[in-house]
Amino acid sequence: MEDIINGRCGWCGTDELYVRYHDEEWGRLVTDDKTLFEFLILEGAQAGLSWITILRKREGYREAFHGFDVKKVARMTEADVERLMLFDGIIRNRLKIKSAISNAKLFIRIQEEFGSFYDYTASFFPNRQPIVNHFKSLGEVPATSPESDQMSRDIKKRGFKFFGSTICYAHLQATGFVNDHLVGCVSRREDAV
Repeated sequence: MEDIINGRCGWCGTDELYVRYHDEEWGRLVTDDKTLFEFLILEGAQAGLSWITILRKREGYREAFHGFDVKKVARMTEADVERLMLFDGIIRNRLKIKSAISNAKLFIRIQEEFGSFYDYTASFFPNRQPIVNHFKSLGEVPATSPESDQMSRDIKKRGFKFFGSTICYAHLQATGFVNDHLVGCVSRREDAV
């Protein structure tokens, strides 16, 4: 895989959906809990699969999980799980579906304890500020970080499923707590360099 393709981080290739995600979302700081919850569900669904597979099913996840309304997801029942096991719009994995529901309940508890899931996530970062890396090649980008290790350990103690350090790091990249756009990428914001 090339490091930079068409001026962008090479991991997104030339797939239109992937390029749009790279340009418009990945690495941009998310402070909104609803969007953070969306990424939490999507990253958990991605475990063991490619991210493009999940992006292609994103609208299905939006439909299946009530527009990512955490309170509605937390109220979902075993009947909802059975219904979603027949729904082609998502990855039909019973454990991942059930974990999305239980993670929603735990997400709400974190909001109650910290004021927001954003504040909880920011608490793992020095001065609560995102980390901007200056990698020049894809080979330099790590799969985990001290922050993802710490957050993953804490969140798993709270009962979350499908959120190990690698998934946590991908979540932090996607939501801009870690900016891993390569040096030379068109999406690398000047103010972040």
